[in-house]
Amino acid sequence: MICSLKRRFDYLFSKAQALILLAFGQREQALSRFDRMLVLLPMDRYALASRAHVLVQLNRLDDSIANLQQLSRVTGTPVQQAAACFNLGYVLQQNGRHDEARPAFEKATEHQPCMDRAWYGLALVLIRQRQFHEARLALQKTTRLQPMSPYGWYRLAEVNLALSEPEKARQVIDHLRQFEPKVAAQLERDIGLSVHLQVNNRHVPTRDVAC
Repeated sequence: MICSLKRRFDYLFSKAQALILLAFGQREQALSRFDRMLVLLPMDRYALASRAHVLVQLNRLDDSIANLQQLSRVTGTPVQQAAACFNLGYVLQQNGRHDEARPAFEKATEHQPCMDRAWYGLALVLIRQRQFHEARLALQKTTRLQPMSPYGWYRLAEVNLALSEPEKARQVIDHLRQFEPKVAAQLERDIGLSVHLQVNNRHVPTRDVAC
């Protein structure tokens, strides 16, 4: 009993130290306190998540990924599991490990289907893998969950264009103009010429060419 209380006190003391050190920008020193917390309570979700966050701030992405992989294996609520998987996918993506990020984002959506950030992260991976049909489905989920956020719509227009469906890309631009006119204008500048050319080409009859 006494040992258990002492361990709990040491854990809370280390946590308080870590928070104070972070407030003063002392990330390396705070990291050692999170390490101490994990010695006292192995596989503690708070310590693992906090340690992973600090490691990203220190640009130690590989170490953060290993930490998040460990966290994703710890049993938790669906919301906790989704957050761990999303963070793992996000850091993998930032580290250029896109193929590994995909299953992490997929697991996040399984644990929490309403997590729009996970659908968006998955869409970015699918776009990079040139799986545009799957990317469009993921982006459609994103825009349903966050209809007023321009990011999903922007990517959806790009994917429609990649699928040679300029009319749908144009529809997205028109929709976006209703609530994000500046973003719609930027999107039109970025892909508008391509949309215009594809739409026009669809309406130009082909001619027989003599050989």
